[in-house]
Amino acid sequence: MAITLKSISRSQGFKAPALALHGSAGVGKTTLAAGAPAPCFICTEDGLGKLEVDAFPLMTSFQDVLDALHSLYTSEHHFQTVVIDSLDHLEPMIWQHLCEHYVGPKGERYDSVEDFGYGRGFMFALDLWRQLLSALFALRNDKGMAFILIAHSEIKRFESPMTDSYDRYQIKLHKRASELIMESVDCVLFADYKTVIEKEEAGFNKVKTRGISTGQRYLYTEARPSFVAKNRYGLPPELPLNWQAFSDALTQKPSP
Repeated sequence: MAITLKSISRSQGFKAPALALHGSAGVGKTTLAAGAPAPCFICTEDGLGKLEVDAFPLMTSFQDVLDALHSLYTSEHHFQTVVIDSLDHLEPMIWQHLCEHYVGPKGERYDSVEDFGYGRGFMFALDLWRQLLSALFALRNDKGMAFILIAHSEIKRFESPMTDSYDRYQIKLHKRASELIMESVDCVLFADYKTVIEKEEAGFNKVKTRGISTGQRYLYTEARPSFVAKNRYGLPPELPLNWQAFSDALTQKPSP
């Protein structure tokens, strides 16, 4: 295709959001997603609890997930948001799908993603992650549906080139898959309990420090040394952990 100045067009502005949401188990990630407009859940784990939401049957393979997304794309329905819950339970299905369908140039087959050697299996798996994202963005761009990708968090050591290494919460996926997800979506949101730090004298000129949870749950929208997050909407750095608060912040017009 020839690229000229006539190829330039103005972007359409705000679209349905593409979100990734991570946090510890039980913090309220699924409940937040259930508050999104007309959600439909694609569950790779049995995590809905007592929530009353519309959901496909429990997924048992990566192909099941693709089929569910295809059904949403090709069928008429009232759903406005698709939720995948959760990515870290989907990842083993992706690895299994890769092993079942990959045939090497010499006819070699593999039983495990690690059997490919030198991290090649995880690199090949990225093509399947891209296939998933392509289906999700087709729903967003062609059907106007938002999507929310839920994942658990894990604490990993971050080797910073600018400071000493430190621990942080990040999405519980293989590093390359996590990076692809974070690069692709509009927001990476971290859900956690609000913690306050208390210091007390421990004797002998020593101070004892401990973190105390307030029980309040918040949604963090900007990266900090302790967790990964981002947003493309200029959201406040933290919000109450509920969909209404996120929606209000998302649609709020900037002050003149």
